[in-house]
Amino acid sequence: MTVLSNKRGIELDEQVPEAPPSPLAPPPAERAARRTPGASVRAYVALTKPRVIELLLITTIPVMFLAAGGVPPLSTVLLTLAFGTMSAGAANAINCYIDRDIDAKMRRTRRRPLARHQVTPARALVFGVTLAAVSTLGFLLAVNPVAAAGSLFAILFYVFVYSLLLKRRTSQNVVWGGIAGCMPVLIGWAAVTGGVAWTPLVLFGVVFLWTPPHTWTLAMRYREDYAVAKVPMLPVVASERRVVVESLVYTYATVACSLALWPVAGMGPVYGAVAVVLGLVFLAEGHRLLKAVRAGVTGVHLRPMRFFHLSNVYLALLFTAVAVDPLLR
Repeated sequence: MTVLSNKRGIELDEQVPEAPPSPLAPPPAERAARRTPGASVRAYVALTKPRVIELLLITTIPVMFLAAGGVPPLSTVLLTLAFGTMSAGAANAINCYIDRDIDAKMRRTRRRPLARHQVTPARALVFGVTLAAVSTLGFLLAVNPVAAAGSLFAILFYVFVYSLLLKRRTSQNVVWGGIAGCMPVLIGWAAVTGGVAWTPLVLFGVVFLWTPPHTWTLAMRYREDYAVAKVPMLPVVASERRVVVESLVYTYATVACSLALWPVAGMGPVYGAVAVVLGLVFLAEGHRLLKAVRAGVTGVHLRPMRFFHLSNVYLALLFTAVAVDPLLR
C-alpha cells in the first residue's frame, strides 16, 4: 500500500549501519531466535511498517464521516480501523519477506527487521499470512462482505501485482501498484454503507493520482539506493527533468480530481475553499521544482523532499476537510 513517510521515519533509516558481525557470531536465524520477547514484539510490529499505516487513518476515517453524513457509528470505525490495520500490516509484512534482499542494500530500508536478521524470513511470511487471514475474516464477520472483499483485494494486489510483478520490472510500478494504497477509501465507505458509489471512487482517484509524484520525489532523494538495488523507479531510468514534468502533470490531475468531489458529493464551501487553497500551494511547489530543474539545478539542490513532505500535508488536510465538511453542513 501506498507509503506515507515523514522526516522522523527517514532519519531512522539513515542511521549509520551497525558494524558487520564477527565471523564467530551465530548465524542470522539463531540470532533472531535469541532475541528478548520485547525486542521480538518490536521487530514484528516494524514488519507491518506502522508509518505506512498512517495513510490508512488519514484516508479511511474521513471517508467514513462523509459516508455517514456526520459521525459514523463508533463501533464501525473501531472495527474498520482494527482490521484495516491488520490488513495493511499483512501486506507490508509479506512485502518485507519478498523484498528482504533489496532492503538490505538500500540506505532507506536497511534497518528493517529482515534486513537486520531480527526475524527469520519464514516467520515473517507466516506472520503476514496470518494477519491477512484474521483481517479478512474479521471484516467478513464484524463489518460486511464488501469491506472484506476490498481488504482481501488490496492485500493480494499489493503482494502479487506490485511486489512480485511490477516493482522490479517497470518504472510505472508505483503508478499501478498504487491501486492497493487507494483501497482504504473504498473500504471505509463500504464499512458504513455496505456498497460503493461515485463519491468514494472520486476520492480513490485523488489518492491514485497523488501517489506517483509523492513517491517519485522520495525516489529522487534515494535514487542511488534504487539503482544499487536494481529497482527501476522513474528517477533511476529517466532524467530529473522528465521526473519533475511527469510529477507536475500528476499533481495537476490530483488537484482537478479533488475539485471534482465538490459537485459529485455535494460538498459545502468549507471543502471547496480548502481544496482550492491546498491545490494552489501544491501546484506552486511543483512549479518550483520545474523552474529549478530548467535552471540547471540538480541532485539534492532541487530539494525534492520539500515536495514530498508537502504532499503528505496536502493529503492530510484535504481528507480532514472531507471529514469536517459534512459535520458543518
